[in-house]
Amino acid sequence: MAKKVMLIGAGGVAGVAAAKMCQNPQVFGELLIASRTESRCRAIKADIESRTWFAAKGIFTKISTAQIDAMDVGKLTALIRSFAPDLVMNIALPYQDLAIMDACLAAGVSYLDTANYEPPEEAHFEYSWQWAYREKFEQAGLVAILGCGFDPGVTQVFSAFAQKHYFDTIETLDILDCNGGDHGYPFATNFNPEINIREVAAKGSYWVADPSDDKPEVPVETRKAFDKGYWVETAPMAIKREYVFDQVGKKDMYLLHHEELESLGCNLKGIKRIRFFMTFGQSYLTHLKCLENVGLTRIDPIDFKGQKIVPIEFLKALLPDPASLGPRTKGKTNIGCIFHGEKGGKPVDYYVYNVCDHESCYAEVGSQAISYTTGVPAMIGAKLFLEGKWTAKGVHTCEEFDPDPFMAELNVQGLPWQETFNPVAVP
Repeated sequence: MAKKVMLIGAGGVAGVAAAKMCQNPQVFGELLIASRTESRCRAIKADIESRTWFAAKGIFTKISTAQIDAMDVGKLTALIRSFAPDLVMNIALPYQDLAIMDACLAAGVSYLDTANYEPPEEAHFEYSWQWAYREKFEQAGLVAILGCGFDPGVTQVFSAFAQKHYFDTIETLDILDCNGGDHGYPFATNFNPEINIREVAAKGSYWVADPSDDKPEVPVETRKAFDKGYWVETAPMAIKREYVFDQVGKKDMYLLHHEELESLGCNLKGIKRIRFFMTFGQSYLTHLKCLENVGLTRIDPIDFKGQKIVPIEFLKALLPDPASLGPRTKGKTNIGCIFHGEKGGKPVDYYVYNVCDHESCYAEVGSQAISYTTGVPAMIGAKLFLEGKWTAKGVHTCEEFDPDPFMAELNVQGLPWQETFNPVAVP
């Protein structure tokens, strides 16, 4: 029986998630798209209903829209109760995660998001705020699926798949995120500018089981990460590597902090080190440094002509909307995980990754590949929940579920994966 889903958010990722749900109407029977700006929700609805594949199977997802401030828990709870969905998908800003989780608990509905909570006043994100909801969701008999995008999300599914099928223990994991696309702008971000810039400008960090085994090449600060390991923190963009990516070529990549390192450090057997790298071109880095130097990436309010403004929010208004980049962007992304560990006492190296084409994504759903690679996994996680395959009560990250049905859906829904047991290791 087809189910009802409420989707909060109306950006590029939300548009992809909504479109992919409508490509699976046998599961997603009814969809409510809600956002602070309802006109954007209506634009997503109109675009989907204009696609040649919409209703091609003779059945279609019924789409409606609504205006809502996701931070108003009372009004959001009332809207959820009124629509009575089987699942609420939060594809809004990560600042809104806790408010939407509160509304889901009040309304008695399960929850899914694509990025973990980040307080608006601090460029810092971790799972602790949402993990604090575990007991509440368990007692309510509800499911909360955290970080069900690509990274986080698919990278954790890749890890669970590797652990289930190829390893007894995984010692090291490197997550590589490469965007080889070109949108033609001197400077633009491929997802929400405010979130993107806060993430890139923050300190880098990686996870180690024992800091005495690590030899970082830059001055670091080491701090405890739960009982199982440590964070090794570095200056922003301080660690650089070159890597040759399949179908993209050689790119510079830089070590960043990323949220899935935290949960994977808890859930991978035998893990000693986890790192996350993302590629950036020199033009992007030069522009970002200029913006930092003049204060436009600041997240604290300043006085301007008698009003309080946040510089990074002002910058966001000046930059191109990531949802508008689709028709301009050419090239491919390559995102994956390189593992080293043991199976049956023998060493194993394994690399699993996806290559996604910007122009193909635009032809299918009107999006560039960055939004596509986040929106499709969000839909898959929702689909598996609605089909009764990912239903463990409580608050969970994606590696805590069975990876096999998700891996199968990636191949069906537009993000096929490739694997090799002879990868080039990252030094």
